[in-house]
Amino acid sequence: MANWLEHTVQVEVEVPIEAVWSLWSDLEQMPLWMKWIDSVEILTDNPELSRWQLASGGFQFSWLSRIVKVVPEQIIQWESVDGLPNRGAIRFYNRHSSSIVKLSVAYDIPGILGKLMDDLFLGRIVESTIQADMERFRDYALKASETSY
Repeated sequence: MANWLEHTVQVEVEVPIEAVWSLWSDLEQMPLWMKWIDSVEILTDNPELSRWQLASGGFQFSWLSRIVKVVPEQIIQWESVDGLPNRGAIRFYNRHSSSIVKLSVAYDIPGILGKLMDDLFLGRIVESTIQADMERFRDYALKASETSY
């Protein structure tokens, strides 16, 4: 049986929803604010698919991800189809002059990590990392919106 962990974090960004959506929907830019993501490559023969590379604490993982749902300025939902098992969604809430960005991620703990640390410890590391990523995104979005005027 799979040992899935799930985390949800959110951040308020003082940027209109259109700008926030524009940044997140360009998946290849994600390593600019997600510290643990080394690269994202959209496959040219199938733009629904992307190849992800993760590196953290000496571990490296990759996976092929498929976008399963997109509602502009509301949600991007994905699931892995190969490699590291994961799924999740990024949701956007319009607050007119600002936006709430909520990230939910679920993943199957790779066997080697499961043997090295317990779920609670790993969960705390992952949750604090993705919260920090969301805060970096907020800062990145603010800077991007300042330079676009």
